[in-house]
Parts: sequence; C-alpha cells; structure tokens
Amino acid sequence: METNAQTARRSLATEAVHAGREDLARLGLHAPPLDLSTTYPSYDSRAEAARIDEFATTGARPEGPPVYSRLDNPTTARFETALARLEGTESAVAFASGMAALTATLLVRGAMGLRHVVAVRPLYGCSDHLLGSGLLGTEVTWVDPAGIADAIRPDTGLVMIESPANPTLAEIDLRAAAYACGEVPLLVDNTFATPVLQRPVESGARLVLHSATKYLGGHGDVLGGVVACDEDFARKLRQVRFATGGVLHPLAAYLLLRGLSTLPVRVRAASASAAELAGRLAADPRVLRVHYPRIGGAMVAFETAGDPHEVIAAVRLITPAVSLGSVDTLIQHPASISHRIVAEGDRHASGVSDRLLRMSVGLEDVDDLWADLDQALSAGGCGAAREGAHEEARTAAGS
Repeated sequence: METNAQTARRSLATEAVHAGREDLARLGLHAPPLDLSTTYPSYDSRAEAARIDEFATTGARPEGPPVYSRLDNPTTARFETALARLEGTESAVAFASGMAALTATLLVRGAMGLRHVVAVRPLYGCSDHLLGSGLLGTEVTWVDPAGIADAIRPDTGLVMIESPANPTLAEIDLRAAAYACGEVPLLVDNTFATPVLQRPVESGARLVLHSATKYLGGHGDVLGGVVACDEDFARKLRQVRFATGGVLHPLAAYLLLRGLSTLPVRVRAASASAAELAGRLAADPRVLRVHYPRIGGAMVAFETAGDPHEVIAAVRLITPAVSLGSVDTLIQHPASISHRIVAEGDRHASGVSDRLLRMSVGLEDVDDLWADLDQALSAGGCGAAREGAHEEARTAAGS
C-alpha cells in the first residue's frame, strides 16, 4: 500500500496517470473497471439501513459495497479521487455538469442561510445568469477584485471568481482575493487553467469548480462537473447530490478518468500553439486586440476589425462551436452564444465586446490553424474594416 508521503512526492504528470488507479494491479486489472449498475444486492437490510442513516447524518461516502448509484458509484469515486489529488484537496464531488456542481454549492451555502454571493465579472454566462436570476434564492453583488472585502456581509456564503475568466481571459490575483474573503469561502472556477497551470487551493481558495466537460474530459464527448474541496464541504455536497439527483453517469466518470491521464500533455501542447497564435494575431493588422493570459493556456480571445460573424462563417479547419478544451480547435462568438444570456450592458462593462471571438486551441499543427485563421480573417473583411473600427473607438472614447 502506498503512503501519503509517497503520493505527495509525485509530479502532476505522474498523478494524472496513476491517481484513482493504485489498486488496479492488486485486483488483477490494468484498465479501470466501468460499473454501470444502478443498484446493488444486499441480503442484510439492517446493515443497509444503518449505512443509509450514517450517510443521511454525515454525508460521508459509505464504506463497503455500494448501495444505490445515486448515492455512490465506484467508477465515479475513482474520478473524484484522482481530481482531488490533482487539485491538492482532500476530496472532490462530481456532478452531471458544471452548472449542476455550481448549483449544489449554492444550495449548500443557502441551506445555512448564507444566500448572498460576491462575484467578479466576467464569469461563464450561465454562471452569471444563475447567480443573478434568483432561481436559487441567491442575491449577488458584482464587484471589481479590489471591492471584494467591502462587499462581504454577514449572510455572504461565497465569493466567486473565474481566472482566467471566460471569455476575456482576464486574470485575478487569487492570493489577494482569498485574503479579501476573510472567513468566507472563495470559489474559483478553474476550468480554463486546469490544475496543470494553477491549483487555487495553494493560493487560499477553499472551493475549486470545473466544468469537467472541457479540459478534464478533453475530447468533446462527455458532460460533467466537479467541485474539489475539503472533506467537510464534500459531505454536504454529497447530500445535496443525493437529494437533487444531479449525479454523474458512471460512463462519463470513466471517460473523465481516462481524460485526466493525458491532461498535462494536452494542456501543455495546446498552450504552446495558443501562445504562438496569440503572437501572430497580435501582429496582424486585421485584429484590433488580443487577449492571452500571463499564466498561459490553450484559450485565446481576440477582437476583429471586421465582422466577427463573417469570420466564424469562414473557418474550415477550425470548428465553429460553443464549448472548449477539446483536442480540436473551436471558435465562437461569446456575445451570441456563451454570454448571450448576460444583459448587453453587463457584457460590455465586463469587457465582452461584440467584436470578441473566443478560440479554444486544440492539438492540430499550428501552421494549419494559422492558415485557416488567415483566410477567415480575410473573408470577414477585417483588413478593410480596421481603420473604421479604430475611428469608431476614437469617437466613443471622446464622447
């Protein structure tokens, strides 16, 4: 049996391959098993009753054989173990989607009477909508990072940030944000960075959210979400997951566990291409502005001089689609899709302009990607429109 000290010395790349799989050789297995059972036989109903009572009281993962798949699943548990190790947390709890994971987190805090959330824009558009819509009884105060401490109230349950942010790739000093939170938990959406580029708990965050659909899965074929946290919060999340039913399907968990094994390789390779493309776009007269985070990563956002919709329509190798983090490169217009649900004024105030395109760089050859971008920018009339766009910006600045 491996000790905690042994696993603590492992690099991220090694953990990505082995976390959640350490017992396989002893079981006579090489690939992790996929358990699709929805229910599990037991001839001892008294023992089952005791285990269910224990879960209802504590939220701890039941020991021994599984009881029911909405309560726990062995394949999902392997993914949770692996992700917690990569993020450096005690535990992780997986859900059917990133939004289900965020919903459960808000419900946990709301059940404690802590319904107020302090948040920094931009966030993913649906996260923004969920916080502000009142659907879960939450009240949100939107602030700049410098205003976090002043916005906290006695009923504040969470401070939520996303860094790098979706879709502008704006970055926030996580350590400063965590300090400003005081005793209020800081929730960091780490979907764009992944634990390959940053581990928010090392900067003081207490909760780390992922849309596992994106880089953790990495192939555009699985939907899921996960919260990495301490075991105390994980127990509350498990109880909410059991009660609300937002469970991750075991096949999705299997695919996510497989995705983690190549996560460091994929993120680093795609990041190298993204940095190269960001440099080329920044030097291109058809592009007004490029957004690329200091931390690096595989996401690039840029504002076109011409019609961004025409650029979207003209790509041939790059896939014009919502989402991100896949092995192939995706491009989309946030104001039309991912952030459409956010009010126009709020979009613009947080830097999401109508000219902005968001690109998730995949694993294709960088020169092939550039060739496609080059012809798409030309087809979008970006060259002819550049001076007009600059004049428009100068006029707006002077008004």
